[in-house]
Formats: sequence, C-alpha cells, structure tokens
Amino acid sequence: MGFGAVDAQLDLVALEHRVLERWHAQDVLGEVVRMRAGAPRWVFYEGPPTANARPGLHHVWPRAFKDLFIRYQTMRGHDVPRKGGWDCHGLPVEIEVEKELGISNKHEIEAFGIAAFNERCRASVRRYVSDFESLTERAGVWIDTKDAYWTLDNTYVESVWWMLGQLWENGLLYEGFRVSPYCARCGTALSSHELGQPGAYRDVTDQSVYVRFPADDRDFDLLVWTTTPWTLISNTAAAVGPDIEYARVRSEDGRDLVMAATRAPEDADVVERFPGSELVGLRYRRPFDFLAIDERGQRVVPAGFVSTEEGTGIVHLAPAFGADDMDAAQKEGLPVLNPVGPDGAFGADVPPWQGRFVKDADREIIDDLQSRGLLVREEPYLHSYPHCWRCSTPLIYWAKTSWFVRTAERRADLLRENERIGWHPDYIKHGRFGDWLENNVDWALSRDRYWGTPLPIWRCGNGHDTCVSSLAQLGELAGRDLSDLDLHRPYVDEVVIACPSEGCGTEARRLQPVIDAWFDSGSMPSAQHHYMGADEEPVDFPADFICEAIDQTRGWFYSLLAANTLVFGSTPYRNVVCLGLIVDQDGQKMSKSKGNVIDPWQVFESLGADALRWYFFSAGSPWSSRRVYEEGIRETTRKTLLTFWNVFSFFATYADIEGWTPSTDAPSPTHVLDRWVLTRLDETVQAATTAFDDFDALTAATETARFIDDLSNWYVRRSRPRFWNADEPAAFATLYRCLVVTSQLLAPFTPYIADDVYVRLTDELSVHGSDWPRPGGAPDEHLVEEMAAARQLVGLGRAARTDAKVRTRQPLKRALLVHPTSVELGDEVREQIRDELNVKELQDVASLAELVSWAAVPNFRTLGPRLGPRVNEIKQALAEADGAALKAALDEQGWVEVAGERLTAEDVELRAAQHEDFALASEGAWAVALDLEVDDALRVEGTARELVRALNQVRKDAGLEITDRVEITVDVADAPRVAAALQAHHDWIAAEVLAVKLEAGAVSDAHAAEIDGEPVRVAVVAV
Repeated sequence: MGFGAVDAQLDLVALEHRVLERWHAQDVLGEVVRMRAGAPRWVFYEGPPTANARPGLHHVWPRAFKDLFIRYQTMRGHDVPRKGGWDCHGLPVEIEVEKELGISNKHEIEAFGIAAFNERCRASVRRYVSDFESLTERAGVWIDTKDAYWTLDNTYVESVWWMLGQLWENGLLYEGFRVSPYCARCGTALSSHELGQPGAYRDVTDQSVYVRFPADDRDFDLLVWTTTPWTLISNTAAAVGPDIEYARVRSEDGRDLVMAATRAPEDADVVERFPGSELVGLRYRRPFDFLAIDERGQRVVPAGFVSTEEGTGIVHLAPAFGADDMDAAQKEGLPVLNPVGPDGAFGADVPPWQGRFVKDADREIIDDLQSRGLLVREEPYLHSYPHCWRCSTPLIYWAKTSWFVRTAERRADLLRENERIGWHPDYIKHGRFGDWLENNVDWALSRDRYWGTPLPIWRCGNGHDTCVSSLAQLGELAGRDLSDLDLHRPYVDEVVIACPSEGCGTEARRLQPVIDAWFDSGSMPSAQHHYMGADEEPVDFPADFICEAIDQTRGWFYSLLAANTLVFGSTPYRNVVCLGLIVDQDGQKMSKSKGNVIDPWQVFESLGADALRWYFFSAGSPWSSRRVYEEGIRETTRKTLLTFWNVFSFFATYADIEGWTPSTDAPSPTHVLDRWVLTRLDETVQAATTAFDDFDALTAATETARFIDDLSNWYVRRSRPRFWNADEPAAFATLYRCLVVTSQLLAPFTPYIADDVYVRLTDELSVHGSDWPRPGGAPDEHLVEEMAAARQLVGLGRAARTDAKVRTRQPLKRALLVHPTSVELGDEVREQIRDELNVKELQDVASLAELVSWAAVPNFRTLGPRLGPRVNEIKQALAEADGAALKAALDEQGWVEVAGERLTAEDVELRAAQHEDFALASEGAWAVALDLEVDDALRVEGTARELVRALNQVRKDAGLEITDRVEITVDVADAPRVAAALQAHHDWIAAEVLAVKLEAGAVSDAHAAEIDGEPVRVAVVAV
C-alpha cells in the first residue's frame, strides 16, 4: 500500500477537523467501546461540572487529564466506562438565573414564584450543557455526554434520598443549633468545606477597635479588642485565660485599663499584676444596651481559646456570631443575643442601624463608641476574611438551626479509608486532605434555598420527624400514587403525609430546606445508576480513578469520601489525580476583569486541541499551577509534535518513492542505528508504561518527547542516505515500527495527530482501538550507552567547529576524543561519530592535558608578602618550567619545589592554552579537539560538498520533485576551485543530485550561485 502525500507543513487544526469527521462517520468511539466490552473493568468517575455558565480553559485542563488515563487504560485492554455527568443544582445556577431576572434576594424569588424560578434554573442548566458537550468533543475528550447522569433527574434525586435515609437510620443525620458561616445575600449557611473553595478567603482591611468595658464596683476598665465592631451590640460576656498574667495599666485618658501583661506597651505604668483567674466572675457594663440581658451575662468567664498573640488577651463574646463564643456560652450558661435577621441586617431592636447590613454599620458604631468615651483606639487590621465563594458577599457567623451529618463522629473511618487511596501527588494524602480530615467537623447539610435536592424530612405538629427514602415510600405515606411527582420544590412541598410515628397520625409537611449540592455530587457513584439498595453495592464501585483540580480537595474529593464512607463503609475511589490551577504567563489567576482569560475555542481553532493538550501534559508538573500562554503552546508543539510529523512525512515520502510496504517477514535489524533506535523505543515503551501506571503524566510525556527527538535528530539524521536506496528494507521497517509505536505512545496525549498517523500507516480503524505497545525484544543496554557517549562527543565536536568558525561541510583530518575510561566505543559507533563530525580519523587521547599546554605564574597575593623581591625569581623559574609537569605534580602531591621554594596549589596559577592547530570543546571528563589543518584534498572535498548543496537548491528552485532525474551543466569558467572539486568528485556529486549527466560547460539560461566565494552558473533539465 502507498502512504500517500503528506503535507510538509503541519496544519493541526485542519487535521483535527478531518479526524473528527472520520470518528463520526465510522463511529470510532462506539467501535472501540464494543471492542473492549467484556474485558476487565477499569472504572472512572466523572466529577460533574456545574453548568451555570459557558465553559472555559479551566474546564479543558482536568478533562484532558481524565481522557489521558481513560485512553491509556482502554489501550491496555480494559473496558473503561466513560459516563459523563452534570452538577445541576445549587447556588451557582440560582445566581445565574437571578442575574437574568434582575433580582437579588429571596423575597424577589418567592414573588416571582418558586415553580417558575426553578424552571428557569432547569432551562439554564440545559442551555449551558450543550456548550460543555461541544467543548468536550473538540478537546478530543472521549467522555460519554449522551448517557450522562444529571443531578436534577428524579432518578438521581431519589437515590440521594436513599443515601440520606441510610444516614438517618444510622443516627448520622440530625438537626442542630449552631453558629455557621452564613451568606446573607444567598440567605443560607455554608458547610465548612465550602470555605476551602478558591476565593472563599480574601485579604481585607477592617477597622479593629480597642474598647473599654467598665468593671462594676472597681476603679478600672477591661480593655477589649475586636475586628467586628458590629458584634459588640450582642455582647454577653468577656473571656480571659485563667493562667494568663494580666496587668493593670495607668491610663491618662480615664480609668486604669486591664489587659494581658504581654500586650501592654513597653513604657506602660503597670500598677499591679495578677492571673486571669482573679478576673473570673467580675461584672462589667456592656458597650451597648439595646438588647435585654439577664443576670447570667455581663461577666468575665474563663476560656481556653484566649490567646495573647494579638489583641489584648480579653475576648468579647457574642455567642450568636462565633463558634468559640457559642461553645463558651453553652459551657458557662450565658444568654445568646441575636438582633440580626436572615438578611444580615439589624432588626427593630437596634433602632440606630435598623435595616443596615451589619458590616456596613461598623463605621457608625465606632463613632458612637468614641462619642461616649469608650473607644481607646482604632486601627486598620489586614486579615483573611471568609466570603461566599459563589456570590462574593462577606460571610457572617450566625447562630441558626441547620441539619448536619455526623462526619466528625466518623472521623476515624474517614482517616482509615484515606489510607487506602493513592494520592497523586502523594503529599496531599497526609497534608492538605489528611489535615482536613483530622480537623473534621460535622457537615452543615441544609440550605435555605430553592433549586436543589429537597431535604426529605417531614415534620408533624407534634414535632415527630420522618425521613423519606424513596418515591414509593412517600406515596405510601401520602396514600396516593406519586410516581410522576417532580422531586423539586414547590411540588414536593405540596405533599402532605400522615405522621407514621406510633399513635400520632397527624398531618406532616416537608421541612423547607434543600441540601448542599456537594452532597448531590458526592452521591454520584450510586445515584448515577439509580441505586436504591437492592444490591450489595452499586455497580462499578469503587472507581479506579478520579481527577480534578486542587480546589476539589475540600470539595468533590471530600464529599465523595464522606458520603460513601458513611453509607457504604468504603472509599469510593482508589486513585485520585489532583491538579494545580490554571494561571496566565505571569502566574496570575485568569479573570475577565484582568483581561488575561484565554478562550479555549480560540486556541483550538488557531493552534489545535492536540497542541493545548500536549502543552498541558509536557510543560511541567501537573500538581503545580500551570502557566498557559500561546507562545508556550507553540514552542512545545514545534519541539515535539512538529518533529514527529516531519519524521512521518520523511518516511511516507521515501517509502512511496521506493515502493516499500510493511510485511510480516521484515528482516532482523543488523545496522547499528536500527539496533540502537529499537532499543531506545523499547526503553521508552517501558518508561511510559511505568509512568502511566503510576499516574505520572509528565514522565510519560517527557520520555516520549525524548524518543521523538532521538528518532529525528539522530536516527533519521544519521540514516537519511539509507532511505534513498530500495536495497535497505531494514531501515524502512525500523522507522515504520518506530512511527507506529510512537503513534500509540502519543495517543493518550494527542488523540488527533496520533490517530491520523497511525491509520495512515496501518490502515486500521484507530490507534485508540489498538493494544498498548510492548517492548519488542531484549534491550541492548551497552549499545544505548555507547550511542549516548557518541552523541555527547558529537555535540562537543560541533561546538568546537562552531567556535573555530569552520563550516560543517568542510572535512577535517582528525578529531581527538577524551572520555571516561569506562566508556568503550565500538567500531560501528565510532564510524557514526567520524561521519557526523565530518573528519577522516578519530583518535582517543587519555586526558585533556594532551590537548592543551599549561603555563604557570606565581600568585602574587600569597607569595608577595612571603617572599618579597624573590617573587620575581619564582616568576622566572615558573615561566621556564614544564607547565604540564608542574600541573601533574600539584595534582598528585599538592606541592612542587621551584627555585628552592615549596609552592602549593594556592601559590601557583595554572593557565591552559589551547593548541593553535586545534579547536577544543570540553565538558567535565569529556572533550573533543578538531585538527584544523586543511590540505588541498580536504579543501577540494569541502568545495564538492558545497557544490552538492548549491545544486540541490537549484533543483528545488526549479520546482523539481525529489525523485526527478536531471541533466546538469555547471559553468565553472570563473571558479577554478569548483572546477577541481567537480572533476575530483564527479560521480559522488552526480549521485547526490540524481544527475544522469553532469558536466562542466558554458550555459546561457542558468541559475546563478556562489560556492566558496566563486561564481558559477547552473543549467538543470529534467529527463
């Protein structure tokens, strides 16, 4: 078969569209899936993206890595499910719809209508899903989005209800009153792991205040520091450390102040010192008295969390707005004062700031404190403050009733299961993720919102709660068929049941909250298959592999582990690849406001999806933030993908010219280059396989790229003449195998170009349906070492020639080689060195000393003070001595005697002088020296090589094909050196330029050229 014409200019974009069309026309994905059906399963879970906006480059990043290992494992012979998924619920979708409707709070949503609002949410999700599907396909990602799970589907929601029912039955789901991070704009609490999302904590500057709390019946004030002045209105107590030393400090502005001794100014006038325990029980006057308080409050209490790292060592307690404060209140029996409503604003019981968002009231509160003489000092305080990661509103900590999952109670189980997971990188396991599990708190599950999985708990008027686990159960309790019920608000809210509690039977209604959308996504191993507990465990459980960016460590990775460990007692994934984040060229996070966002479609249609994918995999560790910029993508494409394409183009061109086709009885390789490159290929296959098995994409990509470089810049470079001869089938067979296997190695990385080359080479369906390559035979490790040494010496030889400004085509007499004694170079390898360096002879020399001369001069800085005027005698003696002998003596014994003086290495400066007849380049124990003496015969041969270059350029300029035979006449009347070269090397020159006739003579219509400074004219005619 012929391989067909190959465009020397790689157009990745056109190639990818051509391959996509073939994949569609031949249903390649379907065929590959059917081909592996029944093979051992290797399970992948899709972390569902939230379809609340158009996808961006950060969505391509993890999808490419998912696809990488899916493709690899498929080629390894596994049946790999590719089921996609869509995370459809939650605040991201709601916020997007709020923007569309021009509304911004829950009252407006309810005025619009929950049913209508949720329908808009459903439509919004479906609208953006098509964008994700298109992006996924164009990125070359084979994830099945046609059979994807949707977290909004009734079957999915019902499975989530089943999961919640299991938690309920095991006492792991409960309602509690707790201080939780709360978004006033969204009107709902957040779970602790949501605070681990990117952008949740932001550096902000707030005004901190030092406030007087006047002590009752004492002549001093407690000095209290806070960064949240608005919480002072709800103060119920002040906390001190019982064992902390406190000091009473004289104040020029009024009564003495009490604070931790270590927080007092250095020049403070300390009246007395005492432990905090002496302050416990002391009563004081609050800074604000808007809220009624009983005798339990307005007193000093002990607390272990009090610190002297900052502030004053006295902590103001507002239990409604702080978790530590609430713990202290419950322990000490303090009242809880909360004048703040669900909208985050003060209520009517705080008249001056009624209706104001609490943080917006800080300035006026501070001014009020100052006007009443209670403000000692205010100062800006830069700190990391939590914000809603969905809408960017500053969060407040707010005491409210919520539903929780008892994850803290099962902390040991979570830690145990984490030990079974292969984390990549491994430091996440006991670092970021392990630390999170060690400090795990109960999961705040409920959300006071609309578009989400409804909390399946019905409560009757007598306070009995019923957790419903299925539609069938709900129908039984309601006494009617509910199989067609939409399991979303408001429809599910309308279902009234009879309380099943013994002896009750009163009307029960569903509690309003929906659940955290993270629980939806964490339920996907079972919910994607509508698992309801009939079988022992869900199908394809656990997964062999999941992959997302590092922001999912406390997101999807955690919700998966927590939900499934609590329900099934097992981790739902065996291996996780945790990626860094996408940033711009300067390391800045990409954002529209900065103007540094890269549109993935623009990259796809200008550079190619394979180019972007290859950059993702090869440009650095995937665990680190990835700097993405067009020039970086172009460079990695040029170095590897373009090189691979050029090798394929070279092979296809000459294989078709010579009529070579692959056969099953290809000859065994005997040529040194064939044996070497096949061993390198086997090494690469083994290295890439090991790396892929260890989820190490960078090493697999690096080893593959290294082989492509070896293949092009050494094997093909050194073997070119062999491909111009049909009598060299071994060269074609060798390069053919290298290209086929390299296509397979590239297939997981760059699915388009790998498939195009593979199909054109083999005429098979697809590289993605082929079996992953295996090493072809016993590796010749010694030959690989030899060739590596040869390439190092060649590199030095080229450098020496460049430094000496001797052109590459000029043959030289000899090259002197220095290399470690452990390196043995066989005759075949030496011939490659000789030919590549364009020298007639190679000579080994023992050391660099044989290639340079040494001159010794005194170190006047050390010898001058010691010898005085005699230093000039030493200088003269060193100049007359054998420099090489001096160096040898110093190297061997560390000293040398000169003119009656013992000199050490510090006393003598040895200077190397290169031999004027040699060009030298060295590196460590390696060196090459080129003999620069050129006689007439060498000079003529060099001119002949330049003539060949010029004639081939003439052929190209004349538009001739590389296979065209020609007749050439060269006018050398004004070029005596060229004439001599043409005469001396006539037959060789003719063979190199495919000339059936080559002669010197006068020409009229000719191409002009200059060779070694001599003008010539060339006439060329195709025959």
